[in-house]
Amino acid sequence: MALESPMVEAEMVEAMEFPELSERFHVSGVPQTTINAGAGTVVGAVPEDHLIHEIQRALRS
Repeated sequence: MALESPMVEAEMVEAMEFPELSERFHVSGVPQTTINAGAGTVVGAVPEDHLIHEIQRALRS
C-alpha cells in the first residue's frame, strides 16, 4: 500500500532488536501491522480485505 499512495508511510522494525518499541505497541506476533500509532492493529498475515477493513476502522476512531 505504501508503494501505491504517497499518503501511506510504512516502516519495518525488528522486534527483537527494539524491545522498547515491541513493548510500546504490545507486539504479540510477527508480522504485526500497527495503524496510526496504535489506533488499529493486525497480527499475522491477513487477507487484503481484512487489512483494509482495519485501516478504515482505525481512521473512523
